[in-house]
Amino acid sequence: MRSPRAHDGSVWHLYVLECSDRTLYVGIAKDVDARFAAHSAGRGAKYTRTRRPLTILYRERCGDIATAMRRERQVKSWSRPQKIARLALPCAASLSAA
Repeated sequence: MRSPRAHDGSVWHLYVLECSDRTLYVGIAKDVDARFAAHSAGRGAKYTRTRRPLTILYRERCGDIATAMRRERQVKSWSRPQKIARLALPCAASLSAA
């Protein structure tokens, strides 16, 4: 019998979105494209609902949920300039914006 993880076939990812007001949103998901669609349709996080349209700037494979949650906490603790520099984000906004 296969384990649920093997059956599921998915791994967790960290992702970074740039919102219309140039702020950055960091989250985790098994399916980044589906989660992005939910954010774009206003069904994602409350933070992104009023800040559309959104752009996916970054995604990183993390493996299991515990690893993804640790990485999310780490990235969220960084300042905006640190996120842009450490993740090499292609932001439309300058480092000093937002």
